[in-house]
Amino acid sequence: MKRTVALYPAPGMSHLITMVELGKLIHLRLHLPVTVLIASPPFNLGDTTPYVKDVESSDLGISFHYLPQPFDFSPQDHNAQHHELLVFKFLNACSPHVKDALELISKSSTILATVVDFFCIASVSVAAANLGLPVYVYLISPAGALASLLYFQEQHRQTDLSFRRLNEDLHIPGIPPLPSLDMPPPTLDREETYYCFLEVSSQMSRAHGIIVDTFDALEPRALRAIRNGLCVPNGPTPPVHGIGPVISAWKRAERDDQCLNWLDSQPDCSVVFLCFGSLGRFSVDQLGQIADGLERSGQRFLWVVRGPASGSGPALVSEDPDPDALLPQGFLERTRGKGLVVKSWAPQARVLSHGAVGGFVTHCGWTSVLESVCAGVPMVAWPLYAEQRINRVLLVKELRLAVVIQEGPDGLVGAAEVERCVRLLVDSEEGAALRERAAAARDAAATAMKEGGSSWASLARLGEEWESRASTK
Repeated sequence: MKRTVALYPAPGMSHLITMVELGKLIHLRLHLPVTVLIASPPFNLGDTTPYVKDVESSDLGISFHYLPQPFDFSPQDHNAQHHELLVFKFLNACSPHVKDALELISKSSTILATVVDFFCIASVSVAAANLGLPVYVYLISPAGALASLLYFQEQHRQTDLSFRRLNEDLHIPGIPPLPSLDMPPPTLDREETYYCFLEVSSQMSRAHGIIVDTFDALEPRALRAIRNGLCVPNGPTPPVHGIGPVISAWKRAERDDQCLNWLDSQPDCSVVFLCFGSLGRFSVDQLGQIADGLERSGQRFLWVVRGPASGSGPALVSEDPDPDALLPQGFLERTRGKGLVVKSWAPQARVLSHGAVGGFVTHCGWTSVLESVCAGVPMVAWPLYAEQRINRVLLVKELRLAVVIQEGPDGLVGAAEVERCVRLLVDSEEGAALRERAAAARDAAATAMKEGGSSWASLARLGEEWESRASTK
């Protein structure tokens, strides 16, 4: 019977693309076919269709199984304050279809392992257990965020106060002291989404293994604390496999060429790149402050602008913005030649790897961080949602690859602060020191992914574990 590894990503650009990129590694290095379960929500988290079609048309040993829409789920029925709760509820509604899909795949293939996004673990565990399948969690966050997620159960036991009311430093094994208000926004209050994360923490500690998109040399302290069981003091800790950095070089046609051709005309290490993820967007006031700060800095910049936010929290993906209408009058004309504004999308990994780019203003999404690490580019940390405030603490205090951008008391980052950070990256001694550490991290990442490196070896051990289990079954 054929063999396969089943992958189940959460919906959303970074979650799906990074999981499929893991699938490519599994196929290319372990020579195993991969089957990806696709759940398509009735709300927009970014269009992954072009990417999936590109993979389907390539000879990469990856097939896709599309789950039916759950008949009992409608976004309008869920007044979710956080988009994470909407994702949890949608995936839970997909559980019967996941069970049916795994049963169907099992009729023609031996499923060596099921690898799921952390959002999916609660909806898969029962179905996988009934079929005798091992469940591995794939986390597209740093090991430091994994430490906080595993330690979540212990923190819940230690106090009745919410993180918002606690308002003090948390002492989580393996990472620097973390302000309780820097925990992911959906966990700050003991409401429904908080308990979803608590359940995820419990399920993760019972998984067969946890696969993390990081590497040993980048986060040795966090990985050591997790592996030594310090983050789950009252129970077992699964084996943790650092297999990163997992980077996609997906090309998205004509928009790629505009950015890269412009960068070709710029001096080395002179351009600051600003990009804030598929769900990262700002108010019109904040866009204006960024524009003013960039113009005042006099530095070269490449800025990806998305439509403005409405309400609190990250907005779901919307149509392309109109920079002429959103940015200060005359800004695009005054900065022409020195700056380039693009709408909604840029080929981030390829931009960061371009020799003209000397700094990155980022929302601290972990995929973005790793792309910057692989390119040896220093960062300004501007977290917006999810676990990004945790990532900021790690980037600034542990990895020392970024500086913090300071918000005002009203939550707005002023033009002067944008100007300060942009100048610091490109033209200061502190920026030069950051660049030197970023270059060392880049070299360590390359070593980890080479044959014999820590991430290469970790993936090989996973393959041996899967094959051994199948042969003894």
